Amino acid sequence: MFDHLNKYHVVLASNSPRRQSLLREMGVTFTVVPSQGEEVFSPELPVTEVAEFLAKQKADWFTDFRHNQLYITADTIVLLENEILGKPQNSVEAENMLSKLSGKKHQVITGVCIRSKTKEITFKSTTEVTFKKLTPEIISHYIEAYKPFDKAGSYGIQEWIGMVGIEKIDGSYFNVVGLPTSTLFDQLKLF
Repeated sequence: MFDHLNKYHVVLASNSPRRQSLLREMGVTFTVVPSQGEEVFSPELPVTEVAEFLAKQKADWFTDFRHNQLYITADTIVLLENEILGKPQNSVEAENMLSKLSGKKHQVITGVCIRSKTKEITFKSTTEVTFKKLTPEIISHYIEAYKPFDKAGSYGIQEWIGMVGIEKIDGSYFNVVGLPTSTLFDQLKLF
């Protein structure tokens, strides 16, 4: 399906096992070279633009492009009432975030940048996710059992909390996991 990508050495610039798994399941052959820079953005940047900005910033960290390299970078944010919920540093932060998300609708925005030496495509995908009211017992069990410290918003939709706590999603499920696979598929065809 991606025979046209054979001319490229595809590089996924992400340590995320979820992104790696999704790209692999899409049938893309790639290597992993994590981006190393610090993620920073201006507080004046509209929050809905942050994920796309960070994905492009990650691509900017790679400056030594060979003619046959194609980099894919991505960043996912969880946005609740104009507040970005990042990755929790500890159990207390995770509990606070999940308590905020409890019984509410939020947005998951993934920005993606695909870049070769001669071309760049940057896009974002937004999915609305609604949690039912989560009890303190559900929240503490999830944090203790799944340790969601590498996940924006302190949760993985593909894990137990997604199965028992999410009432509704509007948009791409895979976007919430970490890559908007359908849109990415269409954009990769342009290379």
